Amino acid sequence: MNRPDTEVLASWGPSNTWTIGWHLADRAAHLPDRPFLAIGTDPADTFRQAHEHATRLASRLAGTGIRPGDFVLVMAPTTKATVYGWFALSLLGAVDVPLNPAYRGQTLVHGVNLPAARVLLADSAALHRLYEVAARLHTLQTVVLIDDSPAPAPPPEARFQVVRLADLPEHPYSPATPRHSDLSTVLYTSGTTGPAKGVMMTHAQTHTIARECIEGLRITGEDVFYCFHPLFHMAGRFGAVYSALVAGCPVVLDPVFDPATWIDRIRACNATVSIAHGPMIEMIHRQPRRPDDADNPLRALLAAPLPAAIGADFERRFAVRALETWGMTEVTACCWRPYDSELRPGSAGRPRDDLVEIAIVDPETDEVLPPGQVGEITVRPRHPWIIMQGYFGMPEQTVRAWRNLRFHSGDAGYLDADGHLYFVDRLGDRIRRKAENISSYDIEYAAATYPGVLECAAVGVPASHSEDEVKLYLRCSDNSAVDLRDLFTHLVANLPHSMVPRYIELVDELPRTPTDKIRKQALRERGVTATTWDYKAAGLSIRQISQQLESASPREGTA
Repeated sequence: MNRPDTEVLASWGPSNTWTIGWHLADRAAHLPDRPFLAIGTDPADTFRQAHEHATRLASRLAGTGIRPGDFVLVMAPTTKATVYGWFALSLLGAVDVPLNPAYRGQTLVHGVNLPAARVLLADSAALHRLYEVAARLHTLQTVVLIDDSPAPAPPPEARFQVVRLADLPEHPYSPATPRHSDLSTVLYTSGTTGPAKGVMMTHAQTHTIARECIEGLRITGEDVFYCFHPLFHMAGRFGAVYSALVAGCPVVLDPVFDPATWIDRIRACNATVSIAHGPMIEMIHRQPRRPDDADNPLRALLAAPLPAAIGADFERRFAVRALETWGMTEVTACCWRPYDSELRPGSAGRPRDDLVEIAIVDPETDEVLPPGQVGEITVRPRHPWIIMQGYFGMPEQTVRAWRNLRFHSGDAGYLDADGHLYFVDRLGDRIRRKAENISSYDIEYAAATYPGVLECAAVGVPASHSEDEVKLYLRCSDNSAVDLRDLFTHLVANLPHSMVPRYIELVDELPRTPTDKIRKQALRERGVTATTWDYKAAGLSIRQISQQLESASPREGTA
């Protein structure tokens, strides 16, 4: 049961301790020789070494003129230098703005220009992408390279200087003492219908995410946190690294995710807690079973979400407690499956009522809906400063998200009579067919079980003002070998009739956001094309196929 509102924040200590800098200094003082940060298979740095690296970097960066409250961009892969660069900016009181290293073109221009930052920390590989758009970067003055790899020569249109961090002299500075209400980070969320939005996060909010993970996973100094999420993502940045810093335990970061070696890495790291998103869990689950899958040190996995169709088997197979959560960069990881509770397939657990109020509202009227009725998930904080302060430079988006004094998540879901939250779909991904709202997830899960399917996306294409037809996009290992009639029969066998797609289209690739999410809006807008397969035009009948499947299936009492 959640603690009373007045107790939860008090247990976290005074609000002036809710910063990276405070915890880094405290761990260096009290746990100096305990291992803290490892990247891949490299040896871990201790808390004392981490503090020394971060303070040294801060003294060098101070010479670039960074002051408390300045926005500073970070565009680099998962390395120790990237982590310590982030810590150094916190020590200087700057607001760090992480960029996906894969950004390029207009996406990169938007990410750099929106906060009007003067300084960007990067690795040498990022320079190629920056130089491609150099003429369109209006406020950037200095790129600080945090690695020693060879760097390309700048084009004539580049108006920013490039310097090596190692070449900057050290400057005396006093560690910043920001308030918990000051901005800590601007974290970009992937835009599916427009440019990425910069979520303004306070020190209180980032600290809240770390505390939620510590309490939800019951992390102590004896644990080892394994994570493969990137550092421009909420999960890797605050869910793993910051949580480990606050808990005083080691964290191991892998720069890439490989489902085939996941369980081997868990054992090699002696990891006791980890984190994974739904598609990653599915990829791990699809790996060939081994007789020793359950022989591993992992006790708890933060799952966001835990796919309902495989959740129970995943827990049994790997002998792990998979704790499903719901949350967003904007509102933290504010809903958890209680640690000792039984698995409820499809449930994201119970809201952290001591931190937030979650209500399901009618998307059209914002009126609160009764238990069991699907609507939009909205969040209201019970304490100041613990969820986002708005979208940077996007007042209209902020007002739209915060209408009627609730943050509107854009997620569809419901609360059951016991107060458990069930995520249904993104509102924009919701498909209305035969007077029912159906989830794209169920369709995609069925399609993904067909041999040769690499990835898929289901969307609704308009059939009338209030009804959709389902269209399924598929990328397969060999598109030319796919028998669409056989695939359609597979879908009829695995889905309710209302969910069976009318249209199927094979594609070589699916459009994606910079954070690798499928851009379903673009797929909806594509609609029905000349290359779209239509089961009705092919002369097929769902009812007839279903009857044939039923007649071919063994019945009770028959041989």
